[in-house]
Formats: sequence, C-alpha cells, structure tokens
Amino acid sequence: MSLRSSVRTEKIVAAAALLFARQGYHGTSTREIARIAEVSENTLFRHFDTKEDIFWSALRSHAPALIPRKDLLDRLRIGEAPEVVLPKILEMLTDTVQFRPEVIRLIGVAVLELPEKAEALCRDLISPLFSEISQYLAKSVEKREVMEVDPILLAVSLMAMVLMDPHLSNLTLGNGSSRAHGRDAIRAYSKFWLDVLSPRLPGSSMPVSGTIGQTSI
Repeated sequence: MSLRSSVRTEKIVAAAALLFARQGYHGTSTREIARIAEVSENTLFRHFDTKEDIFWSALRSHAPALIPRKDLLDRLRIGEAPEVVLPKILEMLTDTVQFRPEVIRLIGVAVLELPEKAEALCRDLISPLFSEISQYLAKSVEKREVMEVDPILLAVSLMAMVLMDPHLSNLTLGNGSSRAHGRDAIRAYSKFWLDVLSPRLPGSSMPVSGTIGQTSI
C-alpha cells in the first residue's frame, strides 16, 4: 500500500469511528463517512469492500485503549498489594472513559447493532485486560488480601462500574452529578472497592485492621 493510500485509509477509519460512535451503525451512511474523510464514496469502496468492514476497522483502531500499560501489567503480574494495584486499574479504566470514550461507544454499537459478529471480536478486544485483572484478583483472594469473592464476577463489576457509572449517574441523578472525570472519580471508586473488599473477621462487619491501607491516589 502506498503512503498516499495509507493516509486515505487512516482518514476514512478516523471519520468512520467518529460517526459510528456518535450516530450508531445504522444511523451512519458511507456517504457521510466519505464526506468527513474528504474522499469520494467510490474512493472509500476502493479501500473497503463493505460498510461493515469499515466499522470493524474503526473498532480495531481504538483497541489499544484497552491494552494495559506496561507499568500496570508489571504490578498485576508480580502481585502488588490491592491498595496499590486497584487504584491503578481504576485509573486506567477512568482514563479510557474520559479520553477515549469512542472505544466504549463503538463496542456498545457493535453489541447492539451487529450482535451476530460482535461477540467474538469484542471478546478478543476485552479479554486480555479482563484476564489480567481477574487473574490478579484470584491471587489476591488466595493470599487473603481481599475478601473471598468470585474473581471473575469481581473483575466484571470493577470494569462495569467505571464504564457505566458516568452514564447511569447522569440519567438518574441529573447532568453534572457524575464523578466521571479525573482524580475525584479514581479516589471515589478506589475507596469504595477497598472498603468493600477489606477482609472481615468472622462474624464481624468491620474490616481486619491493617489488611488494606489507604489508596495513594
């Protein structure tokens, strides 16, 4: 592929991601994509066979947002303490919601509008992050650093809280009521989970003293 052709492909994918994330799959036309990408519709179809091909390329182009940074991966794999690692997980997810919201919207569009093909691809995009988090949590449970809970359900809950809270909070509490952005959100999520997951003494609702410390966020 020539440099010029590569640049055009990137412009088409970027335009498509913007429109699909904003308007959905069925609400976006190839004519609109071509217009935003500043190419003709004929040129668009010289780069892609179908509109669906454009959509999947747009989703894949945003997949790096779901890849954990090396420093976080290292912390997960060596099994650092939950009060250190959980805020880092939540920070990554919060940053994704704040700075790369298109990837969340595109996954939602795929699941809702193209469900027959979405499951396998979305699993491929999300599984690496999910697997790392759930394996870390399983080890934390084994070491009794957190309460004995299902690590898979816990990983799902962690991810779902951060990804869905901004939208649900705005719907239920009114615009501007969500802690969607910045350090405040990370602190709030971290405190919630560290409080919830602190091991308890048998028959007590109080956390075991000193098992999980204060978050550094």
